[in-house]
Amino acid sequence: MGKYDQQIANIVALRGTVTVTDLARMLDVTDQTVRRIIKPLVDQGHIEKLHGAIRAVGNPLTAPFAARMEQNRTAKAKIADHIANMIPDGASVAIDTGSTAAFVAQALQKRQDLTVVTNSAYIASTLALIHGNRVFMAGTQLRDYDGASFDRTAFEVIERMQVDYAILTAAQVDPMQGIRVAEQCEYDISVAMSAIARQTIYAIDSSKFLAATALVGLVLPPAGGTPLIVTEAAPQETGAAAKQGFTLQLAQ
Repeated sequence: MGKYDQQIANIVALRGTVTVTDLARMLDVTDQTVRRIIKPLVDQGHIEKLHGAIRAVGNPLTAPFAARMEQNRTAKAKIADHIANMIPDGASVAIDTGSTAAFVAQALQKRQDLTVVTNSAYIASTLALIHGNRVFMAGTQLRDYDGASFDRTAFEVIERMQVDYAILTAAQVDPMQGIRVAEQCEYDISVAMSAIARQTIYAIDSSKFLAATALVGLVLPPAGGTPLIVTEAAPQETGAAAKQGFTLQLAQ
């Protein structure tokens, strides 16, 4: 496998289609170098070459996770790039298992010397292969549809850590009560990661800001400090953030 093959595989899997120019920027190489790198991958059928871009031929992710990755892909990529620009080299980060978190992990490949704790096998493998990173996989038993762990050892690993940032995702945003997640295990992981972080950042695309009548799931307790919501467009229910003490930041 070539030097950049795994990074290219991750980028294409997450974005579906990526331009040569964007890929060159993410890999910190020239457009000409990108064209040289991708030629054997195209010849082997791993990716498809378009005019000025490349596209995934197949998705190696499990079906349910792949379906979530396809939803609002452009918005999630924009949020991920914005958050990655907030995280400096050498930072420590806790990352949960949401699909937007997977985009954040891919965007964080441009950072160096990160310390990462996550209960997602996909996110762990995405960042563990970056030279200088220290990645801690929280948990042992992985769910078959998204490669996430929520067993007792996951919480033991997380609770031993202290990090600069917790990057969390959500199912919905309640305009009256705040951020919701779908399952109890996701609630518990979010609370555990937020508790060890100096700054909590929620990566939530604007489609998750819904009217109260459409809401389901569990409401997360307030995070310490002033938690930040990063979204790609001003949602209609912007009052949700202000009412719950969140700072709302639009991805640029």
